[in-house]
Amino acid sequence: MSTDTPGIDPLEALRAPRDPACDVFLTGPVFLDIIFTGLDSAPVRGTESWARGMGSSPGGVANMATALARLGLRTALAAAFGDDHYGEYCWDALEQGEGIDLSMSHTVPGWHSPVTVSMAYEGERTMVSHGHEAPAPAPTARTGSRAGTTGATGTTGATGTSGTSTEATAPVFPQCPPRARAAVASLTPGRSEPWVATAARAGALVFGDVGWDETGRWDLDALPDLAHCEAFLPNAEEAMRYTRTDCPRAAAHALAERVPLAVVTLGAEGAYAVDGRTGTAAAVPAIEVEALDPTGAGDVFVAGFVTGTLADWPLADRLAFAGLTAALSVQEFGGSLSAPGWAEIAAWWQLIRTCDRQDPAALERYAFLDDLLPATARAWPLRRAVPTIGFRQ
Repeated sequence: MSTDTPGIDPLEALRAPRDPACDVFLTGPVFLDIIFTGLDSAPVRGTESWARGMGSSPGGVANMATALARLGLRTALAAAFGDDHYGEYCWDALEQGEGIDLSMSHTVPGWHSPVTVSMAYEGERTMVSHGHEAPAPAPTARTGSRAGTTGATGTTGATGTSGTSTEATAPVFPQCPPRARAAVASLTPGRSEPWVATAARAGALVFGDVGWDETGRWDLDALPDLAHCEAFLPNAEEAMRYTRTDCPRAAAHALAERVPLAVVTLGAEGAYAVDGRTGTAAAVPAIEVEALDPTGAGDVFVAGFVTGTLADWPLADRLAFAGLTAALSVQEFGGSLSAPGWAEIAAWWQLIRTCDRQDPAALERYAFLDDLLPATARAWPLRRAVPTIGFRQ
């Protein structure tokens, strides 16, 4: 991440003294991602393939947590970390490198970190993962600490500070999620997470993400936590399967009957969204870029949309911003370290307006950035974080 990223707070005009200390809360597994890029084709059985590029970074839920933090949102993450070197690296990268509040996270002695190897080629990726589910923390577990260190307070909404010696003073997550403006929940068929309803009752806007339904049922009623969601953000294939439609836009309108905001990502065609409260629909085309690694692009899109929603931007601006952040991310290594900050966004906006033969209508779509970004920006491209374990600043 750039060390001189402009200190832009997208919610500055909306903040009030009694607001939650946390803007966005999320939870889930943190993986160590090892990414190979520059492969000409898929690996062939019985042969050795050499990649032209390789990087490592925190992955899994860390992708979205990093993307949110880099956009200026106060982000809290509850996750289990292994007490191996991988877990130490991921913890430090998130807490020290990105400023993410890990006061509700914990280290599990003797549990190794989950690992994903991602191979990017032909504009797509293939992943191989290994890991075991982390045991649930005991009700008296210390939070906000790594193995071998003392922990930060576990008080709801507090920002963790590494090196203090205070034990948790409140029930650990998931019994007591922090008060937050928003939360991101990964919806799983047939499974309900009690913290989601608790967060929604406390005033958090819940943004529901979803993966492939391995059961093959594709039944919205099998997603009980959808009832607590402000927004639901499936991709086109998922949306059509859940709604039994053959058009992503029709699927978005059908989903808007179940949630206030339905957002369907359309890949190279952009995204389409429907506000179920007003009936307003918006469509924004994708930005054409040369993709290096698509890992985490969906997480970055959600982070951009959450940012625009909390900032109360028009629906089309939220879509455009989410698509822009995702497009910038795929041009870099990894899922978390590729997430753009405001310095990258400002540099892109300065560059794109000086390029010849730009469509004026396309530029107008992003004119809202003028009110957010500094008048001057560093030249594109920017040096990004080094996605490799082992190097010290």
